[in-house]
Amino acid sequence: MMELSHSLTLNEEALKQLPPAKRPIFVFEWLRFLDKVLEAAHKSDIKGCQKQLVDQLVAQMNESPGPPTRKLVARCLATLFSVGDTFLLFETINKCNDVLKNKDDSPSYLPTRLAAVTCIGAMYEKLGRMMGRSYEETVQILIKTLRNAESQLRIEVMMTLEKITAGMGSAAANVHKEVYKSCKMGLTDRALPVRCASALCLLEMTKHAPFLYTTEIENLSQLCYRAFDNSSYDVRCTVAKLLGTLLATTQNPPKELLKGNSKGVVVKLISLDEALTILLTGFLRGGNSFLKGTGEMIKGSSSVSREVRVGITQAYVVLVQELGALWLERNVSTLLLHLTELVASPKATTSHVDAVYSRKCVNFILRSTLGRMIGEKAQIAASKEITNIIIKHMNNVDVSGEGTKDCGEGSQHVLVCMLQELGCLMESLSTTCATVVLDTHLNLVDAVVAVLLHPSGAARLSAAWCLRCICIALPSQLNPLIVRCCDRLEALKSSPEAIAGYSCVIAALVGCVHKTPLGIPHMRGKVLFNIAEELLRSASQNSRLSLHRTQAGWLIIGAIMTLGVGVVRGLLPRMLLLWKNSFPRSSKEIESEKARGDAFTWQVTLEGRAGALASMHSFLLHCSELAAEDTVRRLLLPIEAALLMLSSITHIVKQYGQHLKASTAMVRLRLYEVLALLPPQSFESHYTSILKLLVSEFTLAESGANTTTSLLRTMCHADDSVILGTWLHHTHHKAIEDQLQPNSASGSGALEHDATFLYRPLPEGETIAGPLPLGVTVIDASVILFGQMFPLVANKHRLKMLNLFGDMIRAAKSQRQEAVQMNIFTAVLSALKGLSDNKASFGQDDVKKAATALLLGGLTHPNSTLRCASGEAIGRMAQVVGDPRFVAEMAQNSFDKLKVARDAVSRTGHSLALGCLHRYVGGMGSGQHLSTSISILLALAKDTTSPLVQVWALHALSLIADSGGPMFRTYVEPSLSLLLELLLAVPLHTVEVHQCIGKCLQALITTVGPELQGTSSSIAMVRWSLLCGCGLVQEHPEPLVQAEAIACLQQMHMFAPRHVNLSSLVPMLVRKLSCNHLLLRRAAVACLRQLSQREAWEVCEHALNFAQGNEDNDQGLAMTETGLPGLLFGLLDSETDRVLVQNVHHTLTSMLQALATSHLNLWLTLCREVLTSASESSTADGSGEAGDGEGEDDEVQIHTGGEPDPHPSIPPRWTTRVFAAHCIAKIIQECENNRAHFDLALAREMQTTKMKGDYLVLHLSEVVRMGFMGATSDSDDLRLEGLHILHFVIEKFSHIPEPEFPGHVILEQYQAQVGAALRPAFAPETASHVTARACEVCSAWICSGVARDLNDLRRVHQLLVSSLAKLNKGNTKGLYNESASTLEKLAILKAWAEVYAVALKGAVGSIENSNLAEDDRPESETDSQSSEESLLSLVQPELLALSKSWLAALKDHALLSLPPEFSSQLPHDGGAFYSNESVDGVRPYYRSAWPPLLYAAALWLSAGGFDKVGEMDNEECDTANSSSLPQTNTTATKTPESINNERFYLLLGICLEWLCSPQSNDDPERTGVCLRALETLLSSPWTVKVIGPNASLSTEIATVMHRQILSSDHTDIHLMSVTVVSLVVKAAQQHLDEEKRKKKRHKDEKPANQECEGCEADLLGEGKESGEINTAQSLVFTSLQVCLCTLVRHKPRLAPQVVASAPSLLAPPRHHAKMNQIESLLSSTVTLLTSLPNLCSPAGGVAILPTVLYLITGVLRECGSRLRPSRVSDGNPGPMTIVLDALATIARHPYARDPRSKDQWCNLLQSALANIIDLSKTCEEERNTDEVLVLRGIAQLILNAPPSVSRPHNLQYPAINLFKMATQHQQLDVRIQCVQTLESIFSHTEGEISTPFIHALAPRILEYLHEAHSSVSSEAELQLITESLNAMELLIPRTLPEHRNELVGVLVGVMVGALQDSNRLSSVNPPTRQLHQYALVRLQKIGPQYPQEFRSVLTAKPDLRLRLESAVRGQQEARNKIDNPMTQDSQQHQPTIKLKTDFSNFASKT
Repeated sequence: MMELSHSLTLNEEALKQLPPAKRPIFVFEWLRFLDKVLEAAHKSDIKGCQKQLVDQLVAQMNESPGPPTRKLVARCLATLFSVGDTFLLFETINKCNDVLKNKDDSPSYLPTRLAAVTCIGAMYEKLGRMMGRSYEETVQILIKTLRNAESQLRIEVMMTLEKITAGMGSAAANVHKEVYKSCKMGLTDRALPVRCASALCLLEMTKHAPFLYTTEIENLSQLCYRAFDNSSYDVRCTVAKLLGTLLATTQNPPKELLKGNSKGVVVKLISLDEALTILLTGFLRGGNSFLKGTGEMIKGSSSVSREVRVGITQAYVVLVQELGALWLERNVSTLLLHLTELVASPKATTSHVDAVYSRKCVNFILRSTLGRMIGEKAQIAASKEITNIIIKHMNNVDVSGEGTKDCGEGSQHVLVCMLQELGCLMESLSTTCATVVLDTHLNLVDAVVAVLLHPSGAARLSAAWCLRCICIALPSQLNPLIVRCCDRLEALKSSPEAIAGYSCVIAALVGCVHKTPLGIPHMRGKVLFNIAEELLRSASQNSRLSLHRTQAGWLIIGAIMTLGVGVVRGLLPRMLLLWKNSFPRSSKEIESEKARGDAFTWQVTLEGRAGALASMHSFLLHCSELAAEDTVRRLLLPIEAALLMLSSITHIVKQYGQHLKASTAMVRLRLYEVLALLPPQSFESHYTSILKLLVSEFTLAESGANTTTSLLRTMCHADDSVILGTWLHHTHHKAIEDQLQPNSASGSGALEHDATFLYRPLPEGETIAGPLPLGVTVIDASVILFGQMFPLVANKHRLKMLNLFGDMIRAAKSQRQEAVQMNIFTAVLSALKGLSDNKASFGQDDVKKAATALLLGGLTHPNSTLRCASGEAIGRMAQVVGDPRFVAEMAQNSFDKLKVARDAVSRTGHSLALGCLHRYVGGMGSGQHLSTSISILLALAKDTTSPLVQVWALHALSLIADSGGPMFRTYVEPSLSLLLELLLAVPLHTVEVHQCIGKCLQALITTVGPELQGTSSSIAMVRWSLLCGCGLVQEHPEPLVQAEAIACLQQMHMFAPRHVNLSSLVPMLVRKLSCNHLLLRRAAVACLRQLSQREAWEVCEHALNFAQGNEDNDQGLAMTETGLPGLLFGLLDSETDRVLVQNVHHTLTSMLQALATSHLNLWLTLCREVLTSASESSTADGSGEAGDGEGEDDEVQIHTGGEPDPHPSIPPRWTTRVFAAHCIAKIIQECENNRAHFDLALAREMQTTKMKGDYLVLHLSEVVRMGFMGATSDSDDLRLEGLHILHFVIEKFSHIPEPEFPGHVILEQYQAQVGAALRPAFAPETASHVTARACEVCSAWICSGVARDLNDLRRVHQLLVSSLAKLNKGNTKGLYNESASTLEKLAILKAWAEVYAVALKGAVGSIENSNLAEDDRPESETDSQSSEESLLSLVQPELLALSKSWLAALKDHALLSLPPEFSSQLPHDGGAFYSNESVDGVRPYYRSAWPPLLYAAALWLSAGGFDKVGEMDNEECDTANSSSLPQTNTTATKTPESINNERFYLLLGICLEWLCSPQSNDDPERTGVCLRALETLLSSPWTVKVIGPNASLSTEIATVMHRQILSSDHTDIHLMSVTVVSLVVKAAQQHLDEEKRKKKRHKDEKPANQECEGCEADLLGEGKESGEINTAQSLVFTSLQVCLCTLVRHKPRLAPQVVASAPSLLAPPRHHAKMNQIESLLSSTVTLLTSLPNLCSPAGGVAILPTVLYLITGVLRECGSRLRPSRVSDGNPGPMTIVLDALATIARHPYARDPRSKDQWCNLLQSALANIIDLSKTCEEERNTDEVLVLRGIAQLILNAPPSVSRPHNLQYPAINLFKMATQHQQLDVRIQCVQTLESIFSHTEGEISTPFIHALAPRILEYLHEAHSSVSSEAELQLITESLNAMELLIPRTLPEHRNELVGVLVGVMVGALQDSNRLSSVNPPTRQLHQYALVRLQKIGPQYPQEFRSVLTAKPDLRLRLESAVRGQQEARNKIDNPMTQDSQQHQPTIKLKTDFSNFASKT
């Protein structure tokens, strides 16, 4: 039905047929359609129906339309008149005016009046001056309407006045004054939305009415201040926008105003100072005029409401934003001085809380302007200004404390603000701030350090915080600063300020160590602990300093705990002692304490104990693994003492005065914090006393103040933000809006409340530490601890407490009651959370009852937060109780209450309770109450009289829909129709209702879920309704509601992407990116992120189309040709919200992955612009080299008019540049799938042939340049990314040839850039992790072989050589932790190891030349070889030292990887490259570095390192003093043998340990390195001597290889494993041979019994005499396992039955291997198999032979497939050649002829022969194995085995039959190879073997030769004939002399038959000609060999002789022709040569 709404005029027929409820939505749909159509329509399209349309629209206006409908009616009318004729325009205006003139005030007529007002507004806005003078009457009517209008109408009238002003412009100047009067009234209207509308109207007037910012500026600003009073967030934002814009206009007025008016009078504008003063007076005095305030000024300050201050703060920001970034850069100092004046004023800081709030306001202004609006260069300039202000203020302070020179209270607040902003700027600039921090003229650090002596604690703490930020930004400053502060502390130990100030800095700096990449030296922690201990010890010596010393000592100790276990472990015993001594040991001591002392000593004591507990808390937080049972037990002693002391402290406080209250509160706070981190079971005996403390704390029993906890909102569910208003936390104004939250001291966090926050970790998302005031934090801590303890206490205690809570609430009155109730509810929520986390039960019924009574009371509390908490608690309680009856009771209770309640409070509370019950019990648990709950909530949601009830009811409905799951599905339609009804009717200013509707829609979309893609009519209807709902929510002007709309559309896109219209959604999202509201931007980016994961290309297209069609539109968006990605990159520079930035990163990454390869140029340009524009506009020194030719036009964006843009885009910040560099690396990664990206020739070819495509290799110079720029930038993170790009480039492009210069590679032209990029990373001041990364790039560059010339290589090589010096120093710089030095040293060693491996690989080929001098080498060597050769010459000088270091580092690694229980074996003074303290930190570095070191060490040892041990030893003694390697005295006494042994076992151990570790499967690369290293090691002759005799070790290695084959999925790893086993077997074989030789020598005296001795020697092999092999220790058995596994994994059909039952073995490798890889693996395995019998005794050999033969014949069966194209390759031996060789080797094995084993051996060989014969017995279709292979296999066994093997007829006959069949095979090549095989059998010397085959097959061959025609048609036939002739020729010498005549006769007959007539010879085909030549040559050979037989044959057959003679003559003539040069003919030349060649081939076969 709804489709009918899509017509140009309203389909009134269809409308009438609809039920009344559906009509409004039908009309709305028609209007939506009409709105879209009219936008694109032409005048002619609508000419015919314009009158009807106007009538229908006006009629709709009179139908009482809802807000969205009236907006659309108005929009359609306005568009209609702007597109079509205007003849009905004035009539329509008059109709609207008439509606307004109507005196009907009834509510039912109100919608019509609203619609009329809206229509007027829309027409004036769209048509402007076309409306003529009608505006005067209209404005009069509107203003008159205002007088007695209700709030909705007032809002609408204000909005229409704004639109009239906008549309008419200055033409309506005569009514501006009247409008202004109305707006003045509106600004202070009691209805807050009216204030917003009035402010927006005035904002529009500012553009057209100069009097607002000239004569009226004072009055208007006063009005704005009054508007801020009792305002909401929206009002503050809007009025601040107005005020800020007004003042900005005074500084930057419209150009026409400057020219003067018509009379030539130039209007006077106020100056900048005056403009700022207006804001200043507002901030300090509020809405009072100057005169009014004087009386109060005399009497004393009048406090300004916080709302006014927050509003004015926002106005400051708007002012600066309107004036623009350029203005800000030029006027930074003015702004800063003004703000210092503001915060220094005593009026701004009347109380401590006020001071904190004022500082927050100033810092908010600074963060919003300096932090967000300007680029890094301008930020550095601003930080210089700030530093000068700090210096100026410090010069006015008398640090000596003797007296002050004009230092008011204000100075400290100025310093706090400036230091905080300076810290934030430094931290955001990161390492790029080095220029300003290290600027010696400015001395920024000194200026901040000077503040540490300021008399005010707040200033000192801010200075400490600022220094912490500087050190996080610039970690190299950290250790020097700590040292400097320690020295100052020592020097000024008698000044209390110095002790306090410097201890704060030390605490702050130590606390930020974990945020720096490289830490501080380990000893620093111990030194600081000594200082702290000394401070504590000397505290009692001087009463003036005792308090400061105590606080300082404990503060530093608390900070030291953050350094972690490594540092604290050694200090723990001293710590425990300090803790123990700071508390009394017994109750007696406590009593005696009370008796003595005074107020001051008690203060010091309490502060000391609070400090001790704070350090304990820090210890438990950061070193939890040290808190073992024993430690906890010792910690409990001081804790028990603290509890005892607190129980009697009230008496002391009373006795010595109230000022001790704060100190005792601090002790309680620290105690709660410590207990919260201890295991609760440990202090079980003290539960009662602790609970008493806690309960009295949060029920305010001891306190007179009504302090409330700050945790209540966080305890509630995050989804309840609509009710709680916590969404404010997600706006930019959170920092100042927090001040206006209702709970105590909200937003007043400041460091002076708790100094330990200097070192505590910041909560997520916070940038500045802001602990709340002590009173609040104590309650917070008590609530948290209560929640943890409640689940563990007994029932009776629970009951008692809950009853007590009820009593306390009842006993308290008014405000106090609310405060107590809030605290109690928070505690109960905390307890319920604890119960559900611990899965504990709630307790007995009485406990439940007490809790229920308590909570139900809260549901009807007037405070909404409390109601929300009660609902939440009831839901959580239902979850914990887990009893359906309880849920039913609670639900029923709420149903009953809701049925009778009429007040909003009860309705809201109980509806939320229903929602929370469903939320926590889920749809299944609360199913039976579902329909009742929903029907009640739907009814409540319709209650238009109370928007509040609607909000809570809709919120509860969304909770039920969310948790109901499929059970809610049936309620979707009724809920949906209600939502649409509400959307069409609810006024726009009730924002929360719309927000909740949005949330409900999301829940409904999720409920329907994937069904939304369905096509049924019901689903289509639901989908349409949902989309319509989304559209309605989207129409709402409020950002919060629009954010919900975006979330709805995002959900829709997830479930039904086809039905979401991207062409309208994407432009809308792009527009929202420039909106001011953070939540809306977040929603837009989150949605874009989801869209770009699926449809990145479409999203970018739509965005670009929108930008192109919208070029002259709003200035907020500057989309260039880089499109949406470029816009998002720009967003990264101005956004500070972490979530948003993360989402932008994800969106860009998704787009990049989808589009980078297809739009390469765009992405590279984009990244280049981000990287270059920053470096070109910065003062970085490195950017000069990067090629200044490009991009210079980016420096300043100049407008065409010649004036600079006041709002220039921010140059990319370092974080954005890092991300851009990261993107480049990602682009390279994305291109990996297409070879053309990495092949220049192919890329150019593709471009020329396909005429399209863009390839990475064509942009290589750009990529290298960007890598270079990154690597040489001033940000460490960017340097790391730049080096990463270069590494990537080297890896991917090093082998790509340069097509224009053959023999060269493409990267050669970039040698200079790579060298220049690496050089700075090796500078002494560079951080270790950057140098480490550079080492990787160095080695990659050297190893890549790009630099052919030694001199080119030397540049980079020299960098590595220079870095070697660092290996010999104890620590690299002393700035960082020792682990940083380890990181760097290991990186250097790793780089050298990689280079050495490559150098040696290159040198292996030319090792013969290695003893020649460099210059004597032959020049003919190829470039690459010479470069690698020279590479070795570069490494050689350092090799000896390097090898020692490699081995030392490997030893370190081996020790560090020992399990914890062996930690006692670690050397006490550390290893070669690590110190003992940094053990935990360095393990990951060793873990990443050892593989290359291992391989290099193995290479070095096998290349002669084992032999050099003696000379190394001598050298070691010489260098022992200078080297850093640990030198033990034992080295000197060790023999070279034992040193070699140690080294070998070290390397072997590391390899095997890795190969046996579970993670080896996840890292095949490392596994490969280990196997290569093992292979290298085992190839060394020295190793063979060690491994050969050690049978158990050999078996162990083979077993590990077996594991590798089982667990790895990589063929190359299998191949290496088999190779290692082969080497082990070879070593064992060599050892066995040696043993046999020894035994033979030993027995040499008895020569007679020689054979027997040999036999005895044979018994040394495995199996001995019995033949039994011990499988547990047998190398042979393990090797067989390896072979079996390898073969079965690659050829599962080989598996015998037994193995087939183990599926894990049969799993084929997941990684596809190349065919040649598998072939070489099979070949190696078969070769290994064949060698195994050699390790056995004869009996042992027989034992393993069945397995060996089974596997070999199996491989023959599986791999000899007939389907494989190449039968047996003649080139390199394939697996088949190896298999056949293996059969031969086994057949001719000595044990086959050894009397002890020959019978069984031969039996097994017969079995194998039978097996092979069987392969051909299957029928043709099923046969798999190639016949030729079978024949060859049979031949190998027959030829090489003893004759007895093939003697039996049942083997001989089938074999012969196979050959017979093969000689008649259809395929010639089978026949050819069969005959070739027969040749080998025919020629066998043993007649017994060859005779049967000759008898059976020779006749067949002869028969074929007779049949073969004299002419041959193909090469194959020719080859078959020649092979057959060869075979027959072999028989001549073996024939008996009497029969030889016949055989020669037959052969000669055949050969002569093949001769051609010499005249015809040239005309026959080449094969026939070749046969002729062959026959002739053979005849000429046979003649002389058998002259008698030959002669008799020719004599007997004269025709043969004639043919032969003719052929010989022809041959002779041909030769003569060739010999005669004159007759040489080029055409005949070719075949003659060919013939000769062929002849020589054939001849060679004799």
